[in-house]
Formats: sequence, C-alpha cells, structure tokens
Amino acid sequence: MKSYDVIVIGAGPGGMTGALYASRANLSVLMLDRGIYGGQMNNTAAIENYPGFKSVLGPDLAKDMYEGSTQFGAEYAYGSVTAIEDHGDHKIVKTDDGDYETKAVIVATGSEYKKLGVPGEDKFGGRGVSYCAVCDGAFFKNREVVVIGGGDSAVEEGLYLAGLASKVTIIHRRDQLRAQKILQDRAFANDKIEFVWNTNVTEILGDDMKVTGVATKNNQTGETGEIAASGVFIYVGTLPMTDAFTDLGITDDAGWIKTNDHMATAVPGIFAIGDVRQKDLRQITTAVGDGGIAGQAVFSYLEDLKSQAASAQ
Repeated sequence: MKSYDVIVIGAGPGGMTGALYASRANLSVLMLDRGIYGGQMNNTAAIENYPGFKSVLGPDLAKDMYEGSTQFGAEYAYGSVTAIEDHGDHKIVKTDDGDYETKAVIVATGSEYKKLGVPGEDKFGGRGVSYCAVCDGAFFKNREVVVIGGGDSAVEEGLYLAGLASKVTIIHRRDQLRAQKILQDRAFANDKIEFVWNTNVTEILGDDMKVTGVATKNNQTGETGEIAASGVFIYVGTLPMTDAFTDLGITDDAGWIKTNDHMATAVPGIFAIGDVRQKDLRQITTAVGDGGIAGQAVFSYLEDLKSQAASAQ
C-alpha cells in the first residue's frame, strides 16, 4: 500500500491549489480524481471572472493549474474514492482500484447540479444551457433568457441576469416562490423579470448550434406552449458529492461538509475545500482560496503530529 503525507480527493481548482501548497511545503502529495483534472472548468467554454485573465478557456486554465500543482512533486492518479477509514494519526483512502495510506486528507470532490432530465438539456450544455449566471451571464447581454426554479438561487441569479439580459423569464412549477422575501420583493419590482407560474419545462429547444427556447406545460391546466430564449439557466438545486464520506460524521443534513476557517472538519486530519463545503459562494476563486488555506493547514497539522510524537518519547 503506497503511503503519502496528504491525499487530495478531487483535482478541480481547489484540489489542485491544495496540492500545490502542500507539495511546496515539501509534503508528499497524491491527487486522486475519477476524471480528468480541472473538474467543471473543462465544461466551461470561457471564464471571464478569474483574476489575471480577461478571458480564458476553461480547459486551458485547467491545464495551467495542473502544471502548477504538480511542479513540486505532487502526483496525480485516477481513483474513484469509496470510503475513508480514520485511524487517528493515519487514514486509509479506499478506491475502486486499491487503497492508499495517508496522514491527512483534503476532500475536494465538489458538487453537481441537479438536472431537469428533459430532452435537449444535455445536447445544449455549454451552448445555451447553463447552471451558473455569474459564470455565463455575460454571454447573454441584451438577449432574452429563461431561469428555471423558485428558490434563492433561481431568484438571485435571475436578478443578476436582469442586469445583463434584455428580459428574464422565471419559470416555476409552483404558484409562489420559495426564495427569501427580500429577494422576491426585488424580483417582483424589476421590470425586466417576468414570472410563469405552475409550469414545467418539458424540453429545451434549439437549432443545430444553440438554444432557441423551451417547451412548457402548465401543471394545472395542461396547456402547452413555447418561450423563446437564447439562454436557459437551471436552478433546481445542487448535490454535494459526499456519498463516500457520510459515515465520518462531517456533513450536515443536506450532505455538505462542515469546516472551520482552517478548512478542518470534525475529524482531525481531514479537511474539506471548494464546492463540497457548506458555504454560500461556489466559484473557481473561492475554491482556490480554500485550497491555499487547506494546504497550509495540513502542513501545520502534520507538524503538530510530529511534536506530539516527540513529546511522547
């Protein structure tokens, strides 16, 4: 069984930054990911809100981050993690392809968007279908867009899009929003935002290149229709990718991992960063910040272990 000072589970922007900081502190580091490094950046055509770049292709930024994250010796390997065994001063990270031993773990597995599961959603991903207005809203300046959902995220992102788009139509399956009252008031007062109630989107429409609109069905009357739009923003929830860690007691009721300001969880030696954390803003910049903090926190944790071991002798 191979052994490391720290294993980073996930090689998105947070995980790669954590690996960079930990390896630069002369720790032995392994990054494990079940896919290619970069995470959701690989599905983003252009990133315009990452400092240092006016605009950068998601895959290009992922490549640059990867090269930086491995320059001090961090290793990268494919691995679908199934569990972490906590043995106090060391952990066993179990994967489909074998087990690894480590003194510390940084969980950077991220989250995934809930999907509508309707025709056209996957086909037009990155071509008009989006799950992040902050990431992609600028591509729809002065165009009409649709937002699907009725919670805080849907209304907040609808308000954000109203500052860019010519019109925002928020489609909700119920007859009232679930968002906070203050957000509702702002949305109702915005002349660019319209609401379509008691309605489900049944299909995302488009031509050979891009989204052109959505097909709808009123769930009270059965009436069907279409709404023209250049962009469709879906906010029906996100899911933390934490199935492998639920037995550790480090998640809240919704599955998000709880940490302190040092990215430490309730289990000593296990840290969590990026989108998998219980927090408000989930962006590349915030994941990178979490990763830097966690990389340094792991170093401090391991130094404390050394001191304790020396004192016990």
